[in-house]
Amino acid sequence: MRPMTTPIFSTSELAQFQRDGYLIVRGLVAPDSFMPIKRLAQDHLAAKIAPLEYEAEVKYPGAPASLQAPGGRTIRRLLQACARDALFRDYATSPAIASRLQHLFGPETTVALSQSHHNCIMTKDPRYSSSTHWHRDMRYWAFEKSELISVWLALGREHLKNGCLLLLPGSHRLDFRSDQLDSAQFLRADLEENRALLRLQIAAELEPGDVLFFHCKLFHAASDNQSADTKFSLVFTYHATSNLPLPGTRSAALPSIELPSP
Repeated sequence: MRPMTTPIFSTSELAQFQRDGYLIVRGLVAPDSFMPIKRLAQDHLAAKIAPLEYEAEVKYPGAPASLQAPGGRTIRRLLQACARDALFRDYATSPAIASRLQHLFGPETTVALSQSHHNCIMTKDPRYSSSTHWHRDMRYWAFEKSELISVWLALGREHLKNGCLLLLPGSHRLDFRSDQLDSAQFLRADLEENRALLRLQIAAELEPGDVLFFHCKLFHAASDNQSADTKFSLVFTYHATSNLPLPGTRSAALPSIELPSP
């Protein structure tokens, strides 16, 4: 992979991440870097190379009812990206990503990639994709501290029609009562106080090569893909090496990968 520039976030960008819980870096990955990644992802999808997650397994709105139903074998995620191919891992541990994460976590922080969460290629099929309700990724992660950052690379255009991420700016700083969430920890849209918050949502529309950094407590959602083409995104999650996964949990199932110092 061609070396990428290693920028440092500005003071205003750091302030935005602290305030809003996300940052978008436009054009961080050049076409001669992201196009080979996309082609490889397309090959793995076409060959159905395991491990995989199917839309029918998550049972989100719009997903096929079962693996035997029409579209039941529609793939939602190509899992374990770092173990699939060095091309995915080289991007995930590249200086451009490591330097920005170290700046967000703190200059003295050693950063690691969690292989247990995200670490995947998200694929959104135009025929059988599902919608994802408002949630925080931290709802099913178990670390000593709720301080993790996910990094989302757009491998094609991401917009409202093909199911780009929707974000609730600043929601990572809010405390929510248990009754504001349903049994699956999705934000309840039937409560007026939640509806007021949902009116603040923004669409994270991305161009190929754009990278979204977002906090693990930021509420986000996505609709199904209503375009003609499958949407591909490469997603990884990171934590400080001092922030350990809790023993015996899914978060500790696989060893993290320490990023080299930028």
